[in-house]
Amino acid sequence: MLFNIIMENPSVPFTGCIVQLYFFGSLGSTECFLLGVMAYDRYVAICKPLHYSLLMTTRTSVLMSLCSWSTGFIATFGAIVLVSQLHFCGPNQIKHFFCDLQPVLKLSCKNAQTMETVSWILASTILLGSCLLTLASYVRIILTMVQIPSSKGRQKAFSTCTAHLTVVIIFYGAMISMYVSPNTVGNEEINKVLSLLYTVITPFMNPFIYTLRNQDVKQALHKAMKTCKCN
Repeated sequence: MLFNIIMENPSVPFTGCIVQLYFFGSLGSTECFLLGVMAYDRYVAICKPLHYSLLMTTRTSVLMSLCSWSTGFIATFGAIVLVSQLHFCGPNQIKHFFCDLQPVLKLSCKNAQTMETVSWILASTILLGSCLLTLASYVRIILTMVQIPSSKGRQKAFSTCTAHLTVVIIFYGAMISMYVSPNTVGNEEINKVLSLLYTVITPFMNPFIYTLRNQDVKQALHKAMKTCKCN
């Protein structure tokens, strides 16, 4: 996409479009699973703090990460193969800034309703499944936080979740509205705005949301700001 913008060449080969669509779907699915895993990690840390080192070992963390990545790339493979088998004709102009599923399906010469149904079921299963896991973890976390007697303890528990919860709200809100909600499917302008949230805004915010909670990063930033003022 960056190459096309720099070279002012708005065309993309069909194979490149399918590859882009596959990696977009796979990485998006993987992020859904990883957000669910991170919510479970926060649940164990807050609700079962004494068992955290036993439940979330390095081996368990690696296995959960590998499962998230492998499931994300496997889950979307079949749907992308079906899309690649469709016949495209006429003015092959995608009304989007990247090869997303709905704009690509609209270019098919034949009725792609079956493919749209399959993609909706797949997106609903991945998004709603991981979202429900995340919400279930946070319900248990909130119930545990309410029972903490000291306000300082509740504040510490809440600060542990704020960064992840911010990403969850933005990411799932945009993705579910885009691929699951029937009110926005087919609305090209709304889809473009929602796409910006999870393709540009969320990745841009992630480094700030996650790293600024780290004390070492805060100290380094504070030191850098003091140095700039002195100069």
